[in-house]
Amino acid sequence: MALILNIETATKNCSVSLAENGNVLFIKEINEDKFSHAEKLHPFIEEIVQEAKISLNSLDAVAVSEGPGSYTGLRIGVSAAKGLCFSIEKPLIAVSTLKVLATSISVEKNEFIIPLIDARRMEVYSAVYDNNYLQLRDVQAEIIDENSFSSFLNKGKVWFLGDGAEKCKGVINKENAFFVINHFPSAKEMAKLSFKKYQDNKFEDLAYFEPFYLKSFIAGKPRKFF
Repeated sequence: MALILNIETATKNCSVSLAENGNVLFIKEINEDKFSHAEKLHPFIEEIVQEAKISLNSLDAVAVSEGPGSYTGLRIGVSAAKGLCFSIEKPLIAVSTLKVLATSISVEKNEFIIPLIDARRMEVYSAVYDNNYLQLRDVQAEIIDENSFSSFLNKGKVWFLGDGAEKCKGVINKENAFFVINHFPSAKEMAKLSFKKYQDNKFEDLAYFEPFYLKSFIAGKPRKFF
């Protein structure tokens, strides 16, 4: 038996689940524009542990969504996950945020899934998966235009999903392009992915693990008032 706590904070969806052998037992999540991760994450973890009537030491591992996504959201989630692993001396599992998003839908053979995370303006973080969730292209940060993903759109139906899908919908005008709007990665879909990594002993080095930001964080310059 593997009891894994899953933490997903890469987007504005703050999500925590407790899963046994990949099956979700409890889940807590909230999706707010104000990014309430710092306030909600630890209470969600405490509530799940209390509802499950277990101690944190009962966990076999802690899994975290590694990115790409919100710089602040990723820092909060990874810091919490690493802190838990250090305190209870259990392994850390990292799961691709885009794969978590991709596995939330199923498609037919010869169709493609393209999860999109908003990276502001007309830029998105994306990857491409087939109907078996095999990744067909590296994760990229890219500016969306009318020719984006044309090599896949020329082959069959393409399903775009995530908080970056809406901006694509207004630019990519293809009959075989389908859009799932306002869809976010969740700790629910993390459960099976983290359990597979647990079975394969694919754990992270706690001392050196960092989120997959994809791009460097650039802080805005403070405004001067006279």
